Amino acid sequence: MPAAASNFSLKSIYTDFLGITKAGLAVSVVFSSLAGFALGVSDFDTKTWMILVKLAIGGYCMVGASNAFNQVIEKDLDALMDRTKNRPVPSGRMSSRWALIIATILTVIGLVILYTINPKSAMFGAISIFLYTSVYTPLKTVTPLSVFVGAFPGAIPFMLGWVAATGNFGIEAGTLFLIQFFWQFPHFWAIGWFLYEDYEKGGFFMLPSGKKDKSTALQIILYTIWLIIASLLPMFGFTGQLFLSPWAAVAVLLLGLWMLFYAVKLYQLRTAAAAKALMLSSVAYITILQIIYISDKFLR
Repeated sequence: MPAAASNFSLKSIYTDFLGITKAGLAVSVVFSSLAGFALGVSDFDTKTWMILVKLAIGGYCMVGASNAFNQVIEKDLDALMDRTKNRPVPSGRMSSRWALIIATILTVIGLVILYTINPKSAMFGAISIFLYTSVYTPLKTVTPLSVFVGAFPGAIPFMLGWVAATGNFGIEAGTLFLIQFFWQFPHFWAIGWFLYEDYEKGGFFMLPSGKKDKSTALQIILYTIWLIIASLLPMFGFTGQLFLSPWAAVAVLLLGLWMLFYAVKLYQLRTAAAAKALMLSSVAYITILQIIYISDKFLR
């Protein structure tokens, strides 16, 4: 029995750790950072691989810390929503005190690891945590502009990878930031649309017009177009060491038109199913886009 209890306890701790750090989201964010890193390095050697590992661990710690702080702040509101009520803190499986301890430890470990890569990486990691927990999270129950504010920390990971690889923030890192910045809007507005009723229970304002209407759908289309334009900027040759070959630019354009198709469908149908389809296409977009960028660099 003691062994079984121990196994159950260890399994519960592991499961709750994944829950408090939102492991699925954290891994996708880390992937963006690794993609930016791959775009910034000239080649891969032993030292480069070590930095890549540190970026993955440090990046997970920073994202996990942000998510843990967020769940402590929003525990009472999370308990009201079906989507979040079973998270470790609102469900009561983990106390706010332990969640804060975990978040603080992850913050320190993440900052130290990123600092060993270079100081700029640690600085952007710290900025991301501060904006996410101290500005974006409180604004979610106040104004739809919270999505605009949240787009800043959300756009840092792709750019952070380049900074970790080069130690510099220039036009290249700025372009990667711009791409993921514009991507945030159709992605999160699509989520806000098909989870509108659940968000309403918690008092969260996610849609730009506050309603599932044509105005919100039109803004989603406009930001999707801006995303496509930002994604094609490296094709024109004025983004420093970051550039796209013609074939890659065509692939990116087709990918963008595919996502735009779902944005237009949402405008036409204005249903939860159409919003969910757009959300899924946006996740596929950013992932495939990063793969195209990396493939273009190393295969051209």
